[in-house]
Amino acid sequence: MTRSARRTRRTTRSLQVAGVSAAALLALSACSSSDDSSDASSTPKSSASSSPKLTGTVTVFAAASLKESFTSLGKEFEQAHPDTKVTFNFGGSDTLAASITGGAPADVFAAASPKTMAIVTDKKDAATTPATFVRNQLEIATLPGNPDKVASLKDLTKSGLKVVLCDKTVPCGAAAQKALDASHLKLTPVSYEQDVKSALTKVELKEADAAVVYKTDVKAAGDKVEGVEFPESADAINDYPIALLKDAHNAEAAKAFIALVQSPEGQKVLTAAGFLKPAA
Repeated sequence: MTRSARRTRRTTRSLQVAGVSAAALLALSACSSSDDSSDASSTPKSSASSSPKLTGTVTVFAAASLKESFTSLGKEFEQAHPDTKVTFNFGGSDTLAASITGGAPADVFAAASPKTMAIVTDKKDAATTPATFVRNQLEIATLPGNPDKVASLKDLTKSGLKVVLCDKTVPCGAAAQKALDASHLKLTPVSYEQDVKSALTKVELKEADAAVVYKTDVKAAGDKVEGVEFPESADAINDYPIALLKDAHNAEAAKAFIALVQSPEGQKVLTAAGFLKPAA
């Protein structure tokens, strides 16, 4: 074989090897690209499915004393989830519980006492076990400047003093009665109101000289009333439970609202309103 022929054969082999290597590299590159695109497309899909977008209306039945703080939390929830709307029904916990067991459409129930929550759970109308999210303590609300010089629970028994209490079936009324019984005091109010806001309004409108309400309500009223603390209130603190309801029409959004109420963010709003944190 001539020298020229040998050179030609070596050149041909080199080109074949180079061609094989290039083909292998292209194949590896294609596989890698395919894997990367597969991972990229699967990751967002998995993430999206784990946190579905919340939409629709969440209907919350809540104790009247929660009005200011829950209204604020409702706005925060709607801002975080623009396609949702939170509607509230505030009132006496016993009345709300009766409405729920009677078939009123609601997603969440936040009561002012375990006893009123039990009205709902006993009928098996709750989908989750109620959880205490705050507590509340009583205070005496008087007219601005406290003209009648009310300084204690006993002072409410003074002759001629017009005092308003919540009805005994309402959590704030049951707590007030518990404090009165512990102090061996008897008090005949000028009226029993169906929720704590109604009792407070009587004082704000000067239709009563004093009312036994919650600290949170005195704080929310600002300078319309003056608050008087009394030691017996420490023995009549109410736990507030919250639960998802069995017939909730928007369970996912309802669960998210409950989570907001129980979150550090939600607790900050509630404690700022005067509520106490749940017992450890």
